[in-house]
Amino acid sequence: MKHIFLGPLLKLFFRPRIIEGAENIPKEGGAILASNHLAVSDSFFLPLKLSRRVTFPAKIEYFTGKGLKGRFQRWFFYGVGQVPIDRSSASAAQGALDTGVRIVREGKLLGIYPEGTRSPDGRLYKGKVGVAWIALESGAPVIPVAMFGTDKANPIGSRMWRPYPIRIKIGKPLDFSRYEGLSGDRFVLRSITDEIMYALMELSGQEYVDVYAAKAKEGQADDKQAKAVDRLPEAKAG
Repeated sequence: MKHIFLGPLLKLFFRPRIIEGAENIPKEGGAILASNHLAVSDSFFLPLKLSRRVTFPAKIEYFTGKGLKGRFQRWFFYGVGQVPIDRSSASAAQGALDTGVRIVREGKLLGIYPEGTRSPDGRLYKGKVGVAWIALESGAPVIPVAMFGTDKANPIGSRMWRPYPIRIKIGKPLDFSRYEGLSGDRFVLRSITDEIMYALMELSGQEYVDVYAAKAKEGQADDKQAKAVDRLPEAKAG
């Protein structure tokens, strides 16, 4: 995918580049790449510019499709380095975290989006503590990564990607070994996560919002529904 099928096309049309910090990626050993999340394409462009393979957790629905389309989808997502995770329940979510720890302990690079979902408006939203838990359980450093331009190349709701210059900025590794053994402390997990999000805010220059992105999306959906209802009398009167 990276060197033959997909990579050459992405390089031709988008010319992604790391503008600084490539030296912060270790040449070997496990590490967590914690990135802001602007678009689905983030998971494609980041591995494209790294010599090492990056493994991203992906929702299990990408791997359970039926028929020819389902088989192609499974082949594609496995090919770009994604592993299926089930987030439908608390036990499934814990399984996803355990998978993340396993990947890092195997000496691989784990790509993760602390916001949990794409930003609905380009701002940086509150991080979920799973990234901190994986960091403490695995003992691996967390490397902040800022993506630029992917939301322009791959806007939310778009079916086709648009040529747009993609930039990637990689920060210095964050070491949380001082919290070793405290992965069960919710206050510690929150503190670590906030430190990661602050590093991402400085790296990306995004405005920070102390609300979960999923909650913000729910609010936007409610606003759209309310506006649609408000327009109904006008439509009837017309």
